[in-house]
Amino acid sequence: MTTTDSTEPEVISRDRVVIRFAGDSGDGMQLTGDRFTSETASFGNDLSTLPNYPAEIRAPAGTLPGVSSFQLHFANFDILTPGDRPDVLVAMNPAALKANVADLPPGGVLIVNTDEFTKRNLTKVGYSVSPLDDGSLERYTVHEVAMATLTRGALEQTGLSKKDAERAKNMFALGLLSWMYHRPTEGTERYLREKFAKRPDLADANVLAFRAGHAYGETTESFAVTYDVAPAPLAPGTYRQITGNTALAYGIVAAGQAGGLPVFLGSYPITPASDILHELSKHKALGVTTFQAEDEIAGVGAALGAAFGGALGVTTTSGPGISLKSETIGLAVALELPLLVIDVQRGGPSTGLPTKTEQADLLQAMFGRNGEAPLPILAPRSPGDCFDIVLEAVRIAVTYRTPVLVLSDGSVANGSEPWRIPDASALPTFDPGFATVPNSPDGAEFWPYLRDDDTLARPWAVPGTPGLEHRIGGLEKADGRGSISYDPDNHDRMTRLRAAKIDGIAVPDVEVDDPNGDAELLVLGWGSTYGPIGAGARRVRTLGHSIAQAHLRHLNPLPANLGEVLRRYRRVLVPEMNLGQLALLLRADYLVDVQSYTKVAGLPFRAEELQDVFLDHLAQNSAPGVHA
Repeated sequence: MTTTDSTEPEVISRDRVVIRFAGDSGDGMQLTGDRFTSETASFGNDLSTLPNYPAEIRAPAGTLPGVSSFQLHFANFDILTPGDRPDVLVAMNPAALKANVADLPPGGVLIVNTDEFTKRNLTKVGYSVSPLDDGSLERYTVHEVAMATLTRGALEQTGLSKKDAERAKNMFALGLLSWMYHRPTEGTERYLREKFAKRPDLADANVLAFRAGHAYGETTESFAVTYDVAPAPLAPGTYRQITGNTALAYGIVAAGQAGGLPVFLGSYPITPASDILHELSKHKALGVTTFQAEDEIAGVGAALGAAFGGALGVTTTSGPGISLKSETIGLAVALELPLLVIDVQRGGPSTGLPTKTEQADLLQAMFGRNGEAPLPILAPRSPGDCFDIVLEAVRIAVTYRTPVLVLSDGSVANGSEPWRIPDASALPTFDPGFATVPNSPDGAEFWPYLRDDDTLARPWAVPGTPGLEHRIGGLEKADGRGSISYDPDNHDRMTRLRAAKIDGIAVPDVEVDDPNGDAELLVLGWGSTYGPIGAGARRVRTLGHSIAQAHLRHLNPLPANLGEVLRRYRRVLVPEMNLGQLALLLRADYLVDVQSYTKVAGLPFRAEELQDVFLDHLAQNSAPGVHA
């Protein structure tokens, strides 16, 4: 702890902080959180974020369903999650306070916009007396700030209306928090001037509000403490903040470049996958064509048609869209063409919870097509990993001539973290290996289903290539020649060949983190459970217990060593944001008594929640009479 003089706030050093901005869905909390995150990333902290917002475009103002929040965890060391509970809660109205205050631990900092604590707004969320007056907040360090009033005062000379001026109060809050945590300010001011370049008056107003919040922190006597969180020791390189959806988009662009293929995205907007379409539409100069289709079926059909024509065909959606695309994905299995399908999972069934996260599409990805139609399935573990998972998915799709399904989810898609920008020249390349000459035994014809001895992949022939005229379609084809066949033995052979091709895909062995080598409990995860499982395991080890953890990025086929790993441990636990889908598959494939811990609340696991679950299972392991 250091101080400069008696009139300045104390500066307290911390290794980590969790901040949550919460307000009405029209208060700009996502923008506020994103800007604080960007400045934190540029400062050099490790970070992880959790946006949380209503499904409605404009939920009823001042109500609990209308609350939008953005949580940021930043630290001077490697972190894995957006944090369990906020150290600081910024509540822009009574609804935001009521929806979030239970997560604030005793002693936590609560910053409240008092201008919104009117009788009408209090009544909307069931407060008969203001919590600012009834003593219910005494356990917290409360700072009451009239943000709207102070913002209007700062913008009085701009000529903006009262309503327009008050819209900048989120920038006032951002300025205040930036002062409290010594965040850089130049990037935010530059961003605001670029965002409102066509409205200089609004740019000036937002910059003034941001500066006013910063100045308020410096001049008021309400804040006796500021905080310093030093940069994290990251590996050398150039970093940027990145969300999972942006990383998926960049991975698609990079994969097209790596294979020398034009990229075609056929997609229909759907939460939470739409940002992939938005980002890819910016990269026409890199050989990317985006097609916003009239529906999900048209999107995947266009993408498959592009693949037939020799492009990298991609389609993006969420769970309901996968249901609609399933017939065409099955067609891609029968055609044996490379196709990238990205499912950003959300809460279901049906429309379900469009803006909340879930992992409940795994069984749909495995079996959600008619007939025997297997395909590879991969899942990224973090926002930055989305880039690498797409490169791997496209490599598999092109090498094995198959559609590949990537299972992201809302937590990964909307969350962000620092990402080291890779050297483009060091990225792995691959050759699409287009057919160029007839391949029949006598060299006179082109056989579209004559297979590679190693991969069982059929040749990929671009229409219009001389001598390679061929017919493909949904009807069963004769092995080799590709003519329509109703022969029972041929159908049996083709079905088994398609399955063997997927089973034969080489994937890396699963790696186990078992520091002491004596753990009896293995915790196995997939997708976005990577961070919470890792953080929970860290906590348990800090308490002196041995625990092993492993994570699956390849879900079909599974790693070759997975059976041996599962049988090595006395107890295997699989936390999932579904009702036990991976656990079901593992029990069936390996006849191991895998235990489930499940959650379908629309929110990711918390580290402390999993810590308690892990400790319970460790206690069961040590109980007399417990056997593997």
